[in-house]
Amino acid sequence: IQLRISGDRFDTMIQRLWPADSNLLMGGAWQFDWERELHQKNREVYTLTTILNPTIIQGLISLEDFGDHIFVHLVENADFNKSKQKLFEGVPGNLFAFACKMSFEKGYGGFVAFDSKTVLIPHYEKTLGAKRLSGIRMFLNREAAYKLAAQYFKDFDNKYLNNATD
Repeated sequence: IQLRISGDRFDTMIQRLWPADSNLLMGGAWQFDWERELHQKNREVYTLTTILNPTIIQGLISLEDFGDHIFVHLVENADFNKSKQKLFEGVPGNLFAFACKMSFEKGYGGFVAFDSKTVLIPHYEKTLGAKRLSGIRMFLNREAAYKLAAQYFKDFDNKYLNNATD
């Protein structure tokens, strides 16, 4: 992710958040009820932090494995990463890239689906390469998922490259 003021880039890490870790969400001004999300059956919640400061959550994502694709239920920037005065840029892209990487690793060809707020549909089309499936349902195909995962993960395995444009 990139510090907006200076342009400096910071390496990140993504870790699974378990119900017993809900105290880590305290003090954050989260729009969504992540405590509730942690207890949803079949969903996994992950935190994004910088490697230099792993105690400050930059963003969160809730994922579900549908057996042939990954579904993103929720994604959220930390409060200090919202608006034009945000501290870091690239948090949602990094989280979506993680979902894409997971999809490739599970053999789903990078396919990721999610529901978008109507106003954000053009933004996701432009920034993620997402396509509209129907209504507010959007998806990332293999090519878009590969580009995103390769952009955010230095160690993303090139074995997926050959299949990225199928």
